[in-house]
Amino acid sequence: MIDRPYEIADAHTHIFPQKIAEKAAHSIADFYKVNPGDVGTVDILLENGRRLGIRHYLVCSVATTPKQVASINRFIAENCEVHPEFVGFGTIHPGMTETDMITEAVRIKERGLRGVKLHPDIQDFFMDDPHMFSLYRMCEKELKLPILFHCGDARYDRSSPKRLAHVLDRFPDLSVIGAHFGGYSQWEEAYAVLKDYNRLHMDTSSSLSFLSDEAAMRLIEGYGSERLMFGTDYPLWVMEKELNRFFTLPLSEAQRRQILFGTFSALFDIPARVETCHKAQ
Repeated sequence: MIDRPYEIADAHTHIFPQKIAEKAAHSIADFYKVNPGDVGTVDILLENGRRLGIRHYLVCSVATTPKQVASINRFIAENCEVHPEFVGFGTIHPGMTETDMITEAVRIKERGLRGVKLHPDIQDFFMDDPHMFSLYRMCEKELKLPILFHCGDARYDRSSPKRLAHVLDRFPDLSVIGAHFGGYSQWEEAYAVLKDYNRLHMDTSSSLSFLSDEAAMRLIEGYGSERLMFGTDYPLWVMEKELNRFFTLPLSEAQRRQILFGTFSALFDIPARVETCHKAQ
């Protein structure tokens, strides 16, 4: 039994409007050929989080067409205004023109959102496509917006670790978060390619349940806990199972606290709140 106070942030969650949440959650789950862990509404996210002691969330959504971009970003921004525990990332679609992508990135910043989420596999583009470079450059040089990339999938090559490395090499000051330890279902390849990019942050989402303790600890100790953030990929997976899996790892207290909140706190300049308590069997 673990019974100590932890400040916890979930650095990878998706939220959807009530009327489409169930359909959207199933759509994501179908893409990965799994059953969704939950529905994907804001209320359920917060209800689960309160029960588990989670106090902070990175929330995002992914536009599957250019027409969805404006409404999704408005939805994310409105929920961030209501829920100060949210750190919101906007969406941009690669089917937009370079000018429209830059215009939307500026609007994302003006709305108070903290970054951009891109999913090369679902949005069907190569992460290092030159069409995206003007957006990356604007986020790097002018807007100082981090980009959260879905990374890796052995079925595709659009978001492979090598393509992420190309982006990091070309944009040395771009703040990047590589989801899923930098390579969903390609964890060892990702580690081999990305381990020396010390400015790259990563989340643990959609990974821990597929990795042995030994494999997970190799990644955590190799990358360093100061580069890692806990994430559940809600609603794809059950938040409680993901958090309890994290607590089964043989981490030091310093590693555990750093991954649960320390890296998130430093990246988004969010101070710790009143201590909370998570209990894991």
